[in-house]
Amino acid sequence: MLLKEALETKRRRGSAILATNFYNAETLLAVLRAARETDSALILQTSPATISYLGVETAVAMARAAAGEVGVSAWLHLDHARDVDLVRRCIEAGYDSVMIDASEKEFDTNVRLTREVVALARPRDVLVEAELGYVPKLGERAAQEYEMTLPEQAERFVQETGVDLLAVAIGNAHGFYKQQPRLDIRRLQAIRERVEAFLVLHGASGIPDDQWREAVRNGIVKVNFATEIKDTFMAHLREAMTRTESIDIRQVFPPAMQAVTELVKSKILLCAGQDSPHPSPK
Repeated sequence: MLLKEALETKRRRGSAILATNFYNAETLLAVLRAARETDSALILQTSPATISYLGVETAVAMARAAAGEVGVSAWLHLDHARDVDLVRRCIEAGYDSVMIDASEKEFDTNVRLTREVVALARPRDVLVEAELGYVPKLGERAAQEYEMTLPEQAERFVQETGVDLLAVAIGNAHGFYKQQPRLDIRRLQAIRERVEAFLVLHGASGIPDDQWREAVRNGIVKVNFATEIKDTFMAHLREAMTRTESIDIRQVFPPAMQAVTELVKSKILLCAGQDSPHPSPK
Protein backbone atom coordinates (compact mmCIF):
# COMPACT_ATOMS: atom_id res chain seq x y z
CA MET A 1 0.00 0.00 0.00
CA LEU A 2 1.21 3.49 -0.83
CA LEU A 3 1.71 5.90 2.07
CA LYS A 4 -0.97 8.24 0.72
CA GLU A 5 -3.52 5.42 0.71
CA ALA A 6 -2.58 4.46 4.26
CA LEU A 7 -2.97 8.05 5.46
CA GLU A 8 -6.34 8.37 3.74
CA THR A 9 -7.52 5.18 5.42
CA LYS A 10 -6.40 6.44 8.82
CA ARG A 11 -8.17 9.76 8.33
CA ARG A 12 -11.43 8.05 7.43
CA ARG A 13 -11.19 5.93 10.57
CA GLY A 14 -10.22 8.80 12.86
CA SER A 15 -6.85 7.25 13.70
CA ALA A 16 -3.20 8.01 12.91
CA ILE A 17 0.09 6.43 11.87
CA LEU A 18 2.95 6.69 14.35
CA ALA A 19 6.13 8.10 12.81
CA THR A 20 9.20 7.10 14.81
CA ASN A 21 12.75 8.29 14.33
CA PHE A 22 15.54 5.73 14.35
CA TYR A 23 19.25 6.33 14.87
CA ASN A 24 21.00 2.98 14.49
CA ALA A 25 20.21 -0.69 13.93
CA GLU A 26 19.10 -1.16 17.53
CA THR A 27 16.50 1.61 17.60
CA LEU A 28 15.32 0.61 14.11
CA LEU A 29 14.69 -2.99 15.15
CA ALA A 30 13.11 -1.91 18.43
CA VAL A 31 10.44 0.26 16.79
CA LEU A 32 9.73 -2.32 14.08
CA ARG A 33 9.18 -5.03 16.69
CA ALA A 34 6.64 -2.77 18.37
CA ALA A 35 4.79 -2.48 15.06
CA ARG A 36 4.87 -6.24 14.55
CA GLU A 37 3.61 -6.97 18.06
CA THR A 38 0.67 -4.60 17.57
CA ASP A 39 0.04 -5.68 13.96
CA SER A 40 0.52 -2.09 12.84
CA ALA A 41 2.22 -0.16 10.07
CA LEU A 42 4.83 2.46 10.85
CA ILE A 43 6.58 5.45 9.35
CA LEU A 44 10.35 5.32 9.87
CA GLN A 45 11.97 8.75 10.05
CA THR A 46 15.54 9.92 9.63
CA SER A 47 16.62 13.43 10.53
CA PRO A 48 19.46 15.19 8.69
CA ALA A 49 21.68 14.37 11.69
CA THR A 50 20.92 10.66 11.37
CA ILE A 51 21.64 10.78 7.64
CA SER A 52 24.93 12.51 8.38
CA TYR A 53 25.68 9.68 10.83
CA LEU A 54 24.55 6.72 8.69
CA GLY A 55 24.51 7.99 5.11
CA VAL A 56 21.47 8.17 2.82
CA GLU A 57 21.95 4.85 1.05
CA THR A 58 22.73 3.03 4.29
CA ALA A 59 19.63 4.44 5.98
CA VAL A 60 17.42 3.35 3.08
CA ALA A 61 18.96 -0.13 2.89
CA MET A 62 18.69 -0.63 6.67
CA ALA A 63 15.06 0.49 6.82
CA ARG A 64 13.93 -1.60 3.85
CA ALA A 65 15.80 -4.74 4.89
CA ALA A 66 14.78 -4.56 8.54
CA ALA A 67 11.10 -3.91 7.77
CA GLY A 68 11.07 -6.84 5.38
CA GLU A 69 12.78 -9.21 7.78
CA VAL A 70 10.59 -8.21 10.74
CA GLY A 71 7.52 -8.44 8.52
CA VAL A 72 6.13 -4.92 8.95
CA SER A 73 4.65 -2.46 6.49
CA ALA A 74 6.78 0.66 6.85
CA TRP A 75 7.47 3.83 4.90
CA LEU A 76 10.62 5.93 5.01
CA HIS A 77 10.39 9.67 5.72
CA LEU A 78 12.96 12.48 5.78
CA ASP A 79 12.29 14.62 8.85
CA HIS A 80 13.01 18.37 9.21
CA ALA A 81 15.27 18.90 6.23
CA ARG A 82 16.23 22.49 5.50
CA ASP A 83 18.50 21.76 2.54
CA VAL A 84 16.75 21.19 -0.79
CA ASP A 85 19.78 19.26 -2.07
CA LEU A 86 19.39 16.76 0.80
CA VAL A 87 15.70 16.44 -0.03
CA ARG A 88 16.61 15.72 -3.66
CA ARG A 89 19.11 13.04 -2.60
CA CYS A 90 16.51 11.32 -0.41
CA ILE A 91 13.88 11.42 -3.15
CA GLU A 92 16.32 9.84 -5.58
CA ALA A 93 17.33 7.23 -2.98
CA GLY A 94 13.78 5.98 -2.63
CA TYR A 95 12.21 7.76 0.34
CA ASP A 96 8.41 7.61 0.44
CA SER A 97 8.02 11.12 1.83
CA VAL A 98 10.20 14.12 2.63
CA MET A 99 9.84 17.19 4.82
CA ILE A 100 11.13 20.61 3.91
CA ASP A 101 11.13 22.74 7.04
CA ALA A 102 11.14 26.46 6.23
CA SER A 103 8.79 27.30 9.09
CA GLU A 104 11.22 29.79 10.64
CA LYS A 105 11.35 31.80 7.42
CA GLU A 106 8.86 34.34 6.10
CA PHE A 107 5.58 32.93 4.80
CA ASP A 108 6.39 33.67 1.14
CA THR A 109 9.81 32.01 1.45
CA ASN A 110 8.24 28.97 3.10
CA VAL A 111 5.78 28.78 0.19
CA ARG A 112 8.53 29.12 -2.41
CA LEU A 113 10.79 26.43 -0.93
CA THR A 114 7.91 24.05 -0.30
CA ARG A 115 6.64 24.50 -3.85
CA GLU A 116 10.15 23.75 -5.14
CA VAL A 117 10.27 20.49 -3.20
CA VAL A 118 6.77 19.51 -4.33
CA ALA A 119 7.92 19.93 -7.94
CA LEU A 120 10.88 17.63 -7.26
CA ALA A 121 8.78 15.00 -5.51
CA ARG A 122 5.70 14.75 -7.75
CA PRO A 123 7.31 12.85 -10.68
CA ARG A 124 8.36 10.08 -8.27
CA ASP A 125 5.07 9.98 -6.29
CA VAL A 126 6.90 11.06 -3.14
CA LEU A 127 4.77 12.89 -0.56
CA VAL A 128 5.91 16.25 0.79
CA GLU A 129 5.49 17.57 4.33
CA ALA A 130 5.97 21.17 5.43
CA GLU A 131 5.50 23.06 8.69
CA LEU A 132 3.54 26.25 9.27
CA GLY A 133 3.60 28.18 12.53
CA TYR A 134 6.10 28.11 15.38
CA VAL A 135 6.78 24.70 16.95
CA PRO A 136 9.47 25.41 19.57
CA LYS A 137 12.68 23.40 19.52
CA LEU A 138 14.23 21.64 22.53
CA GLY A 139 14.68 24.06 25.44
CA GLU A 140 12.95 27.01 23.76
CA ARG A 141 10.03 28.92 25.23
CA ALA A 142 6.47 27.84 24.53
CA ALA A 143 4.80 29.31 21.47
CA GLN A 144 2.45 32.21 21.99
CA GLU A 145 -1.03 32.10 20.48
CA TYR A 146 -0.13 34.48 17.66
CA GLU A 147 2.75 32.19 16.63
CA MET A 148 0.57 29.11 16.27
CA THR A 149 -0.79 27.97 12.92
CA LEU A 150 -3.56 30.25 11.66
CA PRO A 151 -6.38 28.29 9.96
CA GLU A 152 -6.82 30.80 7.15
CA GLN A 153 -3.07 30.95 6.53
CA ALA A 154 -2.88 27.14 6.53
CA GLU A 155 -5.57 27.05 3.83
CA ARG A 156 -3.67 29.52 1.68
CA PHE A 157 -0.35 27.71 2.23
CA VAL A 158 -1.71 24.35 1.12
CA GLN A 159 -3.42 25.88 -1.91
CA GLU A 160 -0.27 27.71 -3.03
CA THR A 161 2.17 24.84 -2.47
CA GLY A 162 0.19 21.68 -3.16
CA VAL A 163 1.86 20.11 -0.11
CA ASP A 164 0.58 16.67 0.99
CA LEU A 165 1.19 16.86 4.74
CA LEU A 166 1.15 19.89 7.01
CA ALA A 167 2.77 19.96 10.46
CA VAL A 168 0.80 22.35 12.64
CA ALA A 169 1.65 24.43 15.71
CA ILE A 170 -1.17 24.01 18.23
CA GLY A 171 0.74 24.20 21.51
CA ASN A 172 3.13 21.33 20.81
CA ALA A 173 6.94 21.53 20.99
CA HIS A 174 9.95 19.45 20.02
CA GLY A 175 11.89 17.73 22.79
CA PHE A 176 10.77 17.48 26.41
CA TYR A 177 8.24 19.99 27.72
CA LYS A 178 9.19 22.34 30.55
CA GLN A 179 5.58 22.25 31.68
CA GLN A 180 2.60 20.15 30.69
CA PRO A 181 1.47 21.06 27.18
CA ARG A 182 -2.08 22.09 26.43
CA LEU A 183 -2.99 21.45 22.83
CA ASP A 184 -5.38 23.90 21.19
CA ILE A 185 -7.92 21.40 19.85
CA ARG A 186 -10.31 24.11 18.65
CA ARG A 187 -7.54 25.54 16.51
CA LEU A 188 -6.86 22.06 15.14
CA GLN A 189 -10.55 21.62 14.30
CA ALA A 190 -10.60 24.94 12.46
CA ILE A 191 -7.51 23.99 10.45
CA ARG A 192 -8.99 20.61 9.58
CA GLU A 193 -12.16 22.28 8.27
CA ARG A 194 -10.13 24.41 5.85
CA VAL A 195 -7.28 22.10 4.83
CA GLU A 196 -7.28 18.92 2.75
CA ALA A 197 -3.64 18.09 3.43
CA PHE A 198 -2.91 15.40 6.01
CA LEU A 199 -2.26 17.05 9.38
CA VAL A 200 0.84 16.15 11.40
CA LEU A 201 1.57 16.54 15.11
CA HIS A 202 5.23 17.05 15.96
CA GLY A 203 6.68 16.89 19.46
CA ALA A 204 4.55 14.03 20.78
CA SER A 205 7.03 13.06 23.50
CA GLY A 206 5.47 14.12 26.79
CA ILE A 207 1.99 14.90 25.49
CA PRO A 208 -0.59 13.40 27.90
CA ASP A 209 -2.51 10.44 26.56
CA ASP A 210 -5.91 12.17 26.61
CA GLN A 211 -4.62 15.10 24.55
CA TRP A 212 -2.86 12.74 22.13
CA ARG A 213 -6.08 10.82 21.48
CA GLU A 214 -8.10 14.05 21.20
CA ALA A 215 -5.71 15.40 18.58
CA VAL A 216 -6.04 12.22 16.53
CA ARG A 217 -9.84 12.30 16.81
CA ASN A 218 -9.80 15.84 15.47
CA GLY A 219 -7.74 15.39 12.34
CA ILE A 220 -4.13 14.45 13.11
CA VAL A 221 -3.18 11.47 10.94
CA LYS A 222 0.61 11.37 11.48
CA VAL A 223 2.23 11.67 14.90
CA ASN A 224 5.98 12.26 15.17
CA PHE A 225 7.67 10.55 18.11
CA ALA A 226 11.41 10.72 18.75
CA THR A 227 12.75 12.27 21.97
CA GLU A 228 11.36 9.62 24.32
CA ILE A 229 12.86 6.89 22.14
CA LYS A 230 16.37 8.28 22.57
CA ASP A 231 15.85 8.98 26.27
CA THR A 232 14.43 5.52 27.03
CA PHE A 233 17.11 3.74 25.05
CA MET A 234 19.97 5.58 26.75
CA ALA A 235 18.51 5.27 30.25
CA HIS A 236 18.20 1.50 29.97
CA LEU A 237 21.55 1.16 28.24
CA ARG A 238 23.29 3.00 31.09
CA GLU A 239 21.55 0.78 33.60
CA ALA A 240 22.52 -2.39 31.71
CA MET A 241 26.15 -1.31 31.51
CA THR A 242 26.37 -0.89 35.29
CA ARG A 243 25.32 -4.52 35.76
CA THR A 244 27.84 -6.16 33.44
CA GLU A 245 31.48 -6.12 32.46
CA SER A 246 30.73 -7.86 29.16
CA ILE A 247 32.22 -6.33 26.04
CA ASP A 248 29.61 -8.10 23.88
CA ILE A 249 27.27 -5.35 22.68
CA ARG A 250 24.79 -8.02 21.63
CA GLN A 251 24.24 -8.67 25.32
CA VAL A 252 24.21 -5.03 26.44
CA PHE A 253 21.80 -3.54 23.88
CA PRO A 254 18.76 -5.89 24.11
CA PRO A 255 17.33 -4.51 27.41
CA ALA A 256 17.37 -0.99 25.98
CA MET A 257 15.81 -2.23 22.76
CA GLN A 258 13.03 -4.02 24.62
CA ALA A 259 12.26 -0.89 26.64
CA VAL A 260 11.88 1.09 23.41
CA THR A 261 9.66 -1.62 21.93
CA GLU A 262 7.29 -1.45 24.91
CA LEU A 263 7.25 2.36 24.79
CA VAL A 264 6.45 2.49 21.09
CA LYS A 265 3.74 -0.16 21.43
CA SER A 266 1.95 2.11 23.91
CA LYS A 267 2.11 5.05 21.49
CA ILE A 268 0.82 2.96 18.60
CA LEU A 269 -2.21 2.13 20.73
CA LEU A 270 -2.82 5.84 21.33
CA CYS A 271 -2.77 6.46 17.59
CA ALA A 272 -5.46 3.80 17.26
CA GLY A 273 -7.56 5.54 19.91
CA GLN A 274 -6.88 2.91 22.57
CA ASP A 275 -5.64 3.32 26.14
CA SER A 276 -1.91 3.07 26.70
CA PRO A 277 -0.74 0.50 29.29
CA HIS A 278 1.91 3.10 30.29
CA PRO A 279 0.01 6.40 30.57
CA SER A 280 1.82 9.70 30.11
CA PRO A 281 1.79 11.99 33.16
CA LYS A 282 -1.44 13.91 33.66
